[in-house]
Parts: sequence; C-alpha cells; structure tokens
Amino acid sequence: MASTFNWSTSGDEVVRAFSNRVKDRIFLITGPSPNGIGAETACALAAGSPAILILACRSETKVTSVVESVHAINPDVKTIFIQLDLSSQASVRAAAAKVNHVVDKIDALINNAGIMACPYGTTEDGIEMQFGTNHIGHFLFTNLLFDKIKAAGPGARIVNVASSAHRFSGIRVGDVGFKNGLEYDAWDAYGQSKSANILFAKYFASRVPSKEIACIALHPGSILSELGRYTDVQLMANARSRAEKIPNYERLDRKSLQQGCATTLVGVLDPVLQDKSGTYLSDCQVSIPAPHANNAEMAEKLWNLSEEIVGQRFML
Repeated sequence: MASTFNWSTSGDEVVRAFSNRVKDRIFLITGPSPNGIGAETACALAAGSPAILILACRSETKVTSVVESVHAINPDVKTIFIQLDLSSQASVRAAAAKVNHVVDKIDALINNAGIMACPYGTTEDGIEMQFGTNHIGHFLFTNLLFDKIKAAGPGARIVNVASSAHRFSGIRVGDVGFKNGLEYDAWDAYGQSKSANILFAKYFASRVPSKEIACIALHPGSILSELGRYTDVQLMANARSRAEKIPNYERLDRKSLQQGCATTLVGVLDPVLQDKSGTYLSDCQVSIPAPHANNAEMAEKLWNLSEEIVGQRFML
C-alpha cells in the first residue's frame, strides 16, 4: 500500500490512486446513510466509474439524497437500493435473496452499517442490540452472499468497518447479552461487537484463500456522524477518558467524512492487501488490534457461536 497514505488521506485520493480497481466493478455498501462514512464511501467510489453501487439500508428515503449525490458526481453509475435491517435475521435473509437475484457477482462487500453505545435492548431475535446488529447481522448477510462474492474471481474483497473501541472489550463467550442487560455497559457492548468484526475477518481468512477473497477489518477514525446519535457529551467524555488509559489506543483527533472513508477504501481497493486477508487497518496502514481481537481460538469460538445464533452452518 502507498506509504504516503495516512491519518489525513481522503477517500477521493484513494480512489484516484486505484481507479483501475473501481471501474466497471460492483460494490455493495451497508448503511450508506446521509452524513455517514458509508455515504461518503459511495460518493468517492462514484468518481471511479463503478458499474453498480448497491446501497443496503433500512429505508429507501434515507438513501435518496445519497443516490442524488452519486449521480451528481457520475450520472452513469447504476444504483440499486436493497432494504436491509441488520437487527432482523428475516430482513437480512430477504435482502440477501434479493441481492443474489439482481447481480451475478459482488466485487466488494463493505460491511459499514452499525450502531454505537445505544441503551440496552434486544433485536427481534432476542440478541443484545449492538452484537446482533453490528456482528450477527453482517455475519449472516456476508455468508448468504458468499457465492456472489466468490463469483467475482480473484481480487474480491469483504471489508468490515470495526472501531478502535474494540479495545474496550473482547467477546463475552457464554454471555454476549450481559446477563440480559443486568450487567450492560454501552461501551463494553460496542467494544464486543467491534471485536467481533475483527475476529470475523481473522477466521474467514483462515478458511478462504486470500487470492480468492481477502477479508479486511479496519478502524475508520474518530468521526462526527449519524453513528453518534445515541451518545451525549458525558458518554463521549467517558469513552475518551477510557481510551486514554489504554496503551496503543488509536489517535482520537476528529476526522472529516472524507478522511473517515479513506481507510475503508484502502481496504477495498489496495492490491497489496490481497494476500493479507485477516489484516486490521488504521489510518490507511496495517495495524495491530487488541490481543483479544487477534486470537485464532477466539475467532473460531465466535464463528461457531454465530452459526448457532443464526441456526445455520456455512461451508466456506
């Protein structure tokens, strides 16, 4: 990857550097809501003339302005909306079925959607909300789309947008629901779900040849976006105070949305990463996650638990 890419790199710069990896390809982005890094990722990709941008989120009205922005940048880009609620396994299955019907391949799946530090709650399937949405929803969606991603041939990518906050907590094996909320901590729950995003990539990399599909996890940076809708000043101050006490915690300075989508786009496009599946990125460079998110045994335990939760085995 380009050694010049860093904290301040913009998504547009990354797309310009790897424009040949964008043109005529198909990208699927979950959670491309306005004023978020998913939407910014879509707009950056539009400049590179992809064949199709598939925009998957809960409401079509939420992506109308994003589609308009994409077409203002490049009117030739085809956009497809897919209704997807990651907190509902039924919705995930319906969305995957629709995607599988409308395209022959997916060159890159960008698992961008997420919720952060919300009050305790459960999904319609009874799973703690952050774990159920940020991890289980994407776990099921990705596996149901596996054949279409594989059909893209060598160079296909899966990118999981994780967070530096994975350093707050590992996986509570046997109790991912925080004793049905009795021991719930919003940041621990967020950290668990983001550790899961990283461990997913690690396990996937151990099962699928990197040259076929590379699976990358990343920290996009600290960004003011829709993701923070559940937080207040005190909650964010608590997170910062906690982060400052953790060794090797990522830089806390605020990034713009353009800077925020850059690491995602490096994960999606940089050819150097094709033989580095399972890698964790931060500030557009390879980095090292917390030990609890970099453990092969835990990655396998999480995968098995996730299969139990969705009631389906996946033969990668």
